[in-house]
Amino acid sequence: SAALGLRLAPRLAVAPRHIHCGAAHPAVGQWRVQQGLAPSLAGYGPLQDLPDWAFVDGRPEDEAFARRVAMLEQEMERGRRHWQVQQRQQQETRERKRQHQLQPHLRPPSNLI
Repeated sequence: SAALGLRLAPRLAVAPRHIHCGAAHPAVGQWRVQQGLAPSLAGYGPLQDLPDWAFVDGRPEDEAFARRVAMLEQEMERGRRHWQVQQRQQQETRERKRQHQLQPHLRPPSNLI
């Protein structure tokens, strides 16, 4: 096995370093349930089994409403980033103006002239 590692090392050094951490294949969850295990490695519990959110009055979650909430959250995030960029640009403009403004020259007092 050490020799195999030495032979693979040069190939691994030039191999692309793409890592994909997608969701497990659904069949894995089915197999785990058939074996009497939790469908995922996270096990059972409220964080795993309950929905991510619910209405206060107990209504079930509405999928269209959830999509709209997610879309609005994305819009707010885009707006926040845009506002931050504008603030940074305004600050840079103020700083640039301050650096390039004319500096007053000190004149000697009139009684010394």
